[in-house]
Amino acid sequence: MKTLQDFNFKDKKAIIRVDFNVPLNNKFEVTDATRIEAAKSTIIKILEDGGSCVLMSHLGRPKGVQDEFSLRHIVKDITKIIGCTVNFVDDCIGEKAEKAAAELKNGQILLLENLRFYAEEEKGDVAFAEKLSKLGDIYVNDAFGTAHRAHASTTIIAQFFEGKKCFGELLVREIESIDKVLNNSERPVLAILGGAKVSSKITVIENILDKVDHLILGGGMSFTFIKAHGGKIGNSICEDDKMELALEILKKAKEKGVTVHIPVDVVAADKFSNDANTQICDINNIPDGWEGVDAGPKSLELFDAVVNQCKTILWNGPLGVFEMEKFAAGTIALGHSIDKATKNGAFSLVGGGDSVAAVKQFGFEDKVSYVSTGGGAMLEMLEGKSLPGIDAILN
Repeated sequence: MKTLQDFNFKDKKAIIRVDFNVPLNNKFEVTDATRIEAAKSTIIKILEDGGSCVLMSHLGRPKGVQDEFSLRHIVKDITKIIGCTVNFVDDCIGEKAEKAAAELKNGQILLLENLRFYAEEEKGDVAFAEKLSKLGDIYVNDAFGTAHRAHASTTIIAQFFEGKKCFGELLVREIESIDKVLNNSERPVLAILGGAKVSSKITVIENILDKVDHLILGGGMSFTFIKAHGGKIGNSICEDDKMELALEILKKAKEKGVTVHIPVDVVAADKFSNDANTQICDINNIPDGWEGVDAGPKSLELFDAVVNQCKTILWNGPLGVFEMEKFAAGTIALGHSIDKATKNGAFSLVGGGDSVAAVKQFGFEDKVSYVSTGGGAMLEMLEGKSLPGIDAILN
């Protein structure tokens, strides 16, 4: 696996695929700069070597050129985080971009305009990738969030840099963290899968059953398992067409010696609202007109005991509707359990949009071993798929 350490960037121009697809408010201010901060160490290493950086990224899902999706809006944030001036060019290919890249001096940074202003980016167009390749001497992929897409800047461009391509530091950390859970884990290994739907996690569950000792199934998906066993779930979310599959998953887990833990009680609400009336119910006996919205106190006690006997922990998906303050207690309690286990030497990896949002919202970001920056990419790796953005560097 070629990394930044395999190259000296002195007098070299690195063209780096970063993932600066950051959220902006209506004043075009960055509301969460995590992805920019995550790329900092890669950029600094290249500049300290005596090289320069050409940064390319997408932002949002523009339909052609749309100013609201221009990367010029985030130049000041990148400048502040990296600690040096960032030049900007309002195109990513062609004469203007080539001139700006050619004039770039050692120690300088150039940010290209949004790659997705060109439809060729998402189509994986070879001619477009070749134009991008003219802007640098060495290709660095540091965008884990898009590594599962065979786009021009994430995958196709690599063919123009034979022997001169590598992973950035963020991508190395992501690969190593997921590999640590799947292939080099200290046992016992626990996977915590939450969220609303079993269907979105089926392939993950099937792939990790051979790697884990314990599996906690929480959140909305747990009701599909409960109903499949004949439990009364009231108005709780359920995928009726996946009940047979849920029973099959439990059977497979038993055959492989994996202990599955499902909530035993829930906080139930009489409506999906922060001002709902609530009660604690046995998960198998939720009254009609009520729906499960968070894990109950007995479940949290049970989960805490499981978490703290494990040495490797993967967390993907919340235990309840944490976006509503009234139903966030279960997810917060799980965060505290994982924090405690991590302090006692466990390796904990958190990934997936909602889990990452939860750990940030409740202050657990620095209390777990690693927070992944890629939702879809991480899920695909957990499913056992190879990612085109990673393969393009390895091969």
